[in-house]
Amino acid sequence: MVRLLKDFNYYLRIERAMSQNTVTAYCSDTESFLEYYQGAPEDISSEDIIGFLSSSATLSKRSQARTLSSLRSFCRWLVLEGVLKDNPCDKVDTPKIGRYLPDVLSEDEVTDIIESVGGGTWMEVRDRAILEVLYSCGLRVSELLGLRISGIYQDDMFIRVIGKGNKERLVPICRMAYDAIDAYLRVRPSPADSRHDDILFLNRFSRPLSRISVFKMVQNQALVAGVRKKISPHTFRHSFATHLIEHGADLRVVQEMLGHEDISTTEIYMHIESASWQSDVLSKHPRNRK
Repeated sequence: MVRLLKDFNYYLRIERAMSQNTVTAYCSDTESFLEYYQGAPEDISSEDIIGFLSSSATLSKRSQARTLSSLRSFCRWLVLEGVLKDNPCDKVDTPKIGRYLPDVLSEDEVTDIIESVGGGTWMEVRDRAILEVLYSCGLRVSELLGLRISGIYQDDMFIRVIGKGNKERLVPICRMAYDAIDAYLRVRPSPADSRHDDILFLNRFSRPLSRISVFKMVQNQALVAGVRKKISPHTFRHSFATHLIEHGADLRVVQEMLGHEDISTTEIYMHIESASWQSDVLSKHPRNRK
């Protein structure tokens, strides 16, 4: 099983060019299935897949759907390797999940959180730049951490972003975010390792910043600003897209900026806007006041 998972991991990373987080999740799901299955790979059937998903009934439908996606990729790989003739997951229905509406911040809440950051230390200057960039460009936290100094184009006001699957895109950056980056670069310490000379955001040890550090900083600044919503760095991405659409931005443009392959993923933000004005209309409707 160890050899099988190692080869599958290689396939996901090299041939499918998936992100490390996705590879880890897919391999973890597959390992759990193989521990449940205890049979030969060439004998995997749709009944085995259904049985495993049924044994994980305590998982949410969203988690079950993610698990099925992992196993579908695993079995597709087995088909490519000639181990299986057909993908048994093709006969398994994906659990029906409701449309997820992410939490978003109001424009005032975004401003309050950004303004709550002090400027007394270089790390506070860095944190303000991080928040400005998250909201200005709608980046995933992995994309933020992967930003390079060489990928900031001052004259054109764009930044180069490496998204999922190592796909590159150019994202416009607003003046306030650029100025925040410029202020940070003036006080940014020299990296502890020359290999990280081009990495934009560094931690207090002058090494690349981690995901958990960004999560903790965002949540701490929300508390300082008096924002009691449960937020994460991704909340700024949701807020960025929602506010753009509320102000009339074209859905296709927002799709390009977010790096979504499928526009249906971007359409979720149309539903958030609809939910907002629906609540406003109903609160004012005379037949709804009771």
